[in-house]
Amino acid sequence: MARSNLRIYRGPAEKQAPVRSASTNEPATITVELGEVLPLLADAVASRRTWLSDFENDSITISADLYEVLLAYQYYRHPAA
Repeated sequence: MARSNLRIYRGPAEKQAPVRSASTNEPATITVELGEVLPLLADAVASRRTWLSDFENDSITISADLYEVLLAYQYYRHPAA
């Protein structure tokens, strides 16, 4: 009886995760859409994941208009004293 070679079909290929080279001395940067990262960060904050504290002092780069919206949100979300 001949053996059949079966493979598991996992659906269409999705975006490949970025891979960085371990040989560079520069800090690694990856550009991703906010919509890709935000749900994960929101869930991590809501779940009080301790690994978030590992990145508290990391710098991030955001667009100037997003920064302005965040500043306005920060100002208006606090009730006046």
